[in-house]
Amino acid sequence: MGGHHLPQAEARPAEHRRGVNAVASPGARGAAARLSVAPMMAWTDRHFRRFVRELTREATLYTEMVTTGALEHGDVDRHLAFDPLERPLVLQLGGDDPAALARCAALAERRGFLEVNLNVGCPSDRVQRGRFGACLMAEPAVVADAVRAMRAACSLPVTVKHRLGIDDLDDDEHLGRFVDALVAAGVDGVIVHARKAWLSGLSPKANRSVPPLQPERVLALKRERPWLRVELNGGVRDLGTALAWSRSVDGVMIGRAAYEDPWLLASVDARVFGRPGPAAHREQALRRYLPYVEERLAGGAPLSAITRHLLGLFNGRPGARAFRRVISERSHRPGAGPEVLEAALAAVPEHVRREPPDASEPAPSDVAPLVHSPA
Repeated sequence: MGGHHLPQAEARPAEHRRGVNAVASPGARGAAARLSVAPMMAWTDRHFRRFVRELTREATLYTEMVTTGALEHGDVDRHLAFDPLERPLVLQLGGDDPAALARCAALAERRGFLEVNLNVGCPSDRVQRGRFGACLMAEPAVVADAVRAMRAACSLPVTVKHRLGIDDLDDDEHLGRFVDALVAAGVDGVIVHARKAWLSGLSPKANRSVPPLQPERVLALKRERPWLRVELNGGVRDLGTALAWSRSVDGVMIGRAAYEDPWLLASVDARVFGRPGPAAHREQALRRYLPYVEERLAGGAPLSAITRHLLGLFNGRPGARAFRRVISERSHRPGAGPEVLEAALAAVPEHVRREPPDASEPAPSDVAPLVHSPA
């Protein structure tokens, strides 16, 4: 792969008529697109997302990937129900059939999502057997047809999350052709995981770490197509890194770090958006989450399905192990309720429970805007 200069589109295509920046509805991708939490299977379910809203009101959240088959033949409410407080919320779809994706995009709009995103980055064997995810990077025309169909079926922004490439299709020329095919279909933006994916020989877990990060290629994609909304994903472990990359792209997506140490999100509103966050400290965030926990328990959800997302709340702080132990040992017991969380909090020293978010660098004026004005 020689250099990092992508084939440059000659001009902004006429088909690219509805950019994400044009969306004016409250909480839609615009200001809130400046930082997002990545879609993560088995992690970013409604319980996790609702807790995140006690930490940040401004970051954009994503569902787990939901396949078109799950929506067309399964329990729609199970996959798409969400609390209004979770907005701005994006539905990520998995699939390769344009007609099915179009129907699901229309469903997303009826359900109140603010954007629909197509997964072209997951390399798992199961996803490949369904002929979607990262393997579709070898078929840009199929992805373009899907984007075109989804745009025709709804008025929501339609975006694609993809890798730099797959297997030996990982040079800049292929990446440029792939993105330009999406642009010609009218895509509203791309979120690029700054790694290639190996479709065989590496597990999904290994594909998140073994292929080297190449964020400079994502930056080159943005430079060569300044009118295209480009967000960067991959290897972002803290807000300082996110803010640094944000000077060169339209948005930054944080993945596993936000799940493993969710308290880092409590600084997002102040440091990224220049607004006060909802939680003064971890204890306040957790106590404000308790009414939701009680509501979901009354609806039949087991406590363990909710509390599993809270295990990292005190990550790296005194009392973290005791907090995790109480939750892990007691949440599965019959009749377990909010008293488990009260006991878990009591296991953490008060000065740790009351620590404020790290807002030591809140000066948004020193950070280049992540959202560019529409052309």
